[in-house]
Amino acid sequence: MIIYKDLINDDELISDAYDIKVVDDIVYEVDCAMITEGGVAINIGANASAEDADEGVDDPDVKTVNNVITGQRLQATSFDAASYTAYVKGWMSNLVKKWSDPESKNPKTPEEIKALKGALGSYIKKKILGHFNDYEFFTGEKMDPDAMVVLLNYREDGVTPYVIIFKDGVWAQKL
Repeated sequence: MIIYKDLINDDELISDAYDIKVVDDIVYEVDCAMITEGGVAINIGANASAEDADEGVDDPDVKTVNNVITGQRLQATSFDAASYTAYVKGWMSNLVKKWSDPESKNPKTPEEIKALKGALGSYIKKKILGHFNDYEFFTGEKMDPDAMVVLLNYREDGVTPYVIIFKDGVWAQKL
């Protein structure tokens, strides 16, 4: 199994237990599923009454959750476009420090850093800020404001959620 951890603070963001796709050689996209969590289903074999088909009792402990968000213990956060832009500047500065450190878990050459900064900036400007209101934002379990923010959006069908993780902002830990 491979766990992808945040390069800044080692939060577990995704794992290869999910179907991971590389998009534009910049991000990982992971399709999510809405799952039911909690409660206990008890079937005693009785038939529902013909007069009152809904004789069941709704279990208040049952809830529908996103499998990736819940499984990775991601925490919801919020941004407006201006605060997200300010966050990205600080986050990219932290990434450059990590990439520049030869002892880092994901070191880069100066040429790679320059190319990545340009590619990340372009991707964020076109794909994220261009459709900003379509996204939900999540932090890792530690809720570190300097670490990566995971983005959640929905596919064109409007039903299938997916998360976006910036590929060079994580490192892979093989278990």
